[in-house]
Amino acid sequence: MWKLIRPVSVTLSVFALTAGVALAETVDINRADADTLAQELDGVGDTRAAAIVDYREANGGFSSVDAITEVNGIGPATLEDNRERMRVGSD
Repeated sequence: MWKLIRPVSVTLSVFALTAGVALAETVDINRADADTLAQELDGVGDTRAAAIVDYREANGGFSSVDAITEVNGIGPATLEDNRERMRVGSD
């Protein structure tokens, strides 16, 4: 009996993990407020989130996700850690 239950359990676990990834929302870095940015992006706390909003307000929206590295304190590592979580507009 355990031979039947174990594969089903593993299959359900994999499905649950896959479903969680598929349901993950992305953050529009041109519209999100500082609280949302700080909450949703890894390595982005209140100070960096405020810097993103300030940069966006001073320079207009970001043309691409990669452009977020123009913000002081957001480097290539932060970009790569969050690339899948960010979007610009309906991208």
